[in-house]
Amino acid sequence: MTNLRKSLFALPMLAALGACQTAYENTADQIGNATLMNAQGATVGTARMYSLGGEVTMNASFSGLTPGVHGVHLHTTGSCVAPAFTSAGGHLNPGGNEHGTQNPRGAHLGDLPNVTIAADGTGTMNAVIRGTLAGVADDLFDADGTAIVVHASADDYRTDPTGNAGDRMACGVVSRS
Repeated sequence: MTNLRKSLFALPMLAALGACQTAYENTADQIGNATLMNAQGATVGTARMYSLGGEVTMNASFSGLTPGVHGVHLHTTGSCVAPAFTSAGGHLNPGGNEHGTQNPRGAHLGDLPNVTIAADGTGTMNAVIRGTLAGVADDLFDADGTAIVVHASADDYRTDPTGNAGDRMACGVVSRS
């Protein structure tokens, strides 16, 4: 009888865990993902890209980062050589725009919102990638790949070419799902 009680107790718990995904994630197709590492090689984040109805979104969660506001960008090359991560190249910018969502001549395809990291080193972000899946897939998944980079400072959303976001502190290569 004890095992039956445990099983009956476990069923609602399992149902609750299954509900942790958002409705969007349950109906959207996952198209890409990345694991972000810091300069010491420790995992500090994960990102997932989804497509639904042509719209592309990215959801990311971070842990073990310095508290504060940090710029996050998609970079042109899927390479994350520590410690400086300069191998990731510049911001993903196939349209040749200037940087920043507040720049009248912007923004880069790789311009994403800042992430706020709490005192415990954790944070999350959700972003819509500009364009449709048909329009951005070739840029995201080209021959040299794409990287997601977290910067040491906040992006000011207007200064070309980097938003004054500072050094690169974490990086992950985007893989097609």
